[in-house]
Amino acid sequence: MVALLGSGDSFLRVIEDAFPTVDIHVRGNEVTTTGPDEDVELVKRLLDEMMLVLRTGQPLTAEAVERSIAMLRSGADTAPAEVLTLSILSNRGRTIRPKSLNQKRYVDAIDRRTIVFGIGPAGTGKTYLAMAKAVQALQMKQVNRIILTRPAVEAGERLGFLPGTLYEKIDPYLRPLYDALHDMIDPDSIPRLMAAGTIEVAPLAYMRGRAQPTFTKVLTPEGFRPIGDLEVGDLVIGSNGEPTPVLGVYPQGEKDIYRVTAQDGSWTLACGEHLWTVRTASDRRRNKPWRVLETKDMIGNLRAAHARRYELPMLTAPVCLPEREVPMDPYALGLLLGDGCLTGSTTPSFATADPELAESLDAALPGVHVRHRGGVDYVLNRVKAPGDVVTLVNPVTEVMRGLELLGARSHAKFVPDVYVQNSADVRLAVLQGLLDSDGGPVVQEGRTCRIQFTTTSIMLRDDVIGLVQSLGGIAYTRRRRAIGRKPGLANGRPVPYRYDAHIVDIRLPEGIEPFRLTRKKDAYHAAGGGGRPMRFIDSIEPAGREETVCIQVAAEDSLYVTEDYLLTHNTLNDAFIILDEAQNTSAEQMKMFLTRLGFGSKIVVTGDVTQVDLPNGTESGLRVVRRILDGVEDIEFCQLSSQDVVRHQLVGRIVDAYGRYDAERDARDVPRSRGRRGQIHSTTGNGNGNAERDVN
Repeated sequence: MVALLGSGDSFLRVIEDAFPTVDIHVRGNEVTTTGPDEDVELVKRLLDEMMLVLRTGQPLTAEAVERSIAMLRSGADTAPAEVLTLSILSNRGRTIRPKSLNQKRYVDAIDRRTIVFGIGPAGTGKTYLAMAKAVQALQMKQVNRIILTRPAVEAGERLGFLPGTLYEKIDPYLRPLYDALHDMIDPDSIPRLMAAGTIEVAPLAYMRGRAQPTFTKVLTPEGFRPIGDLEVGDLVIGSNGEPTPVLGVYPQGEKDIYRVTAQDGSWTLACGEHLWTVRTASDRRRNKPWRVLETKDMIGNLRAAHARRYELPMLTAPVCLPEREVPMDPYALGLLLGDGCLTGSTTPSFATADPELAESLDAALPGVHVRHRGGVDYVLNRVKAPGDVVTLVNPVTEVMRGLELLGARSHAKFVPDVYVQNSADVRLAVLQGLLDSDGGPVVQEGRTCRIQFTTTSIMLRDDVIGLVQSLGGIAYTRRRRAIGRKPGLANGRPVPYRYDAHIVDIRLPEGIEPFRLTRKKDAYHAAGGGGRPMRFIDSIEPAGREETVCIQVAAEDSLYVTEDYLLTHNTLNDAFIILDEAQNTSAEQMKMFLTRLGFGSKIVVTGDVTQVDLPNGTESGLRVVRRILDGVEDIEFCQLSSQDVVRHQLVGRIVDAYGRYDAERDARDVPRSRGRRGQIHSTTGNGNGNAERDVN
């Protein structure tokens, strides 16, 4: 009874003040109430709810009693005890829970919906409760990271004139988020979580530029295209090799650009805020999920002792491109590019010490007979039929002329685009022909087997690298200079080297067979195959300033293929994202922010539409978004009021007083504004999600 009535009967006095028509008498453990039936029933329900709270072990306060009375009088279906005993998060002996009915509705909406807008005056717990739900989701492994952001509107264009470093300039605008974070997480672990990218706190402006230069190439089913030429609805290639549509294209203006280079020599350009999916050796050993870091977060932190720190994801399957008709069997083309003579001055020929390759070439070229001339030389003769004219062209010569390969010597050969931009089966067959003729397995003691290919043609080298990367592999290249090399021997006579040799070391993923030639295939598998292709970030270097653009794709992991088949993305997956003080965003900023939503993520937007600090003439994005998204599935707007203020009781009274003043002022201004420019309306919502009409 002492706990129920409060120290010095403080709770009892609160109840008596709230129900002046009810007489309450306490004798021992009995409470007697007399008065109007309706009020007596409310007091009875109130006492029952207070008992339920006490039985759960939760402490009661005078404020909790006042809020319980307000809930009962509102006629809501939710019992006060259900609200007051809901625990979100506990840390260092402190429990965070909603303290009003609207706060519970807000918390429940965050559980139910992907995007939730919490709108209400200062002190109603919008940001604090959202932060608690974010930390809870992180602890329960529902998300991999927390992103906290708010607009630094007051600094605006004058941010550069503020004293101090960039961190010191923006820190005051983010301080409320830091303070809430320290209440919920061990302060000693926060720097570690922020360094790992698990928690990111940044001004909204610094979340915009997850972009690449407009001329950066992105892989589409029709080949590589500049990212600046893409439009919504266009298809790009995702990490699974399949086409995925572009959902959004957002120009980002001129930005500082960095060249991100992998250890295999592949590289692309991106801004400092561009996102990369990476993992460390420790993450891999502990089976942790991939993390998402910005370009600038990795600068200066690319090495762990002697090893490269950040591993990049690889294609999980070969790139899926439309199948196109080809004029020659792709495997036969690969063999001829490797060891064929296509000068055009003589009948096409082929040189090999493996009769198996000659037989395969003969079977793959209809109308052509591969005739052994002696030693390693074979001639590709046209099969003559009775009545044929002697001047009929050789089928191989005709095809090579159409592919612009006729007359190409060893240093000028290349893979025609019709084969490069083709299905995975066609690309693999060309690569197998090249590796069976001019490549081979390299067996190393205690290591998996790598593949090596050699050519004097720079174009053919690049085409082979592209074929390997499109199949999910990696390729390193190095040059062997012709100058200074000991001449080779041909029929016992020395032959000097005329062109530099380009050596390509290749690793292909498991399931991709690099050879058809039996002896090479057996040696490859006997050595354990090619292992697992891996890519690591080797360097990040400034590359000037460029006009940039970012895209959003529909792929589940938001990854798309950019230059050199590198995988990158710019949306936020598996993240709990909070946008605070959203009334200070413009309509364009709000759209930009909401379209960053990735798969497995949740967004909470908080703000007070009565405290807009935007320049005159700029409409708040928080007002606009309600008119646009109200009623959209999986989005909910929650309205909090002065009754939900959890600070000093005087704050609620101040909010009410300002509300009455604004209503009176608007009532005086409405007739004049109708005569000049018409009446402007916006919608807000109440705790039940119902829209109310207010005059701005």
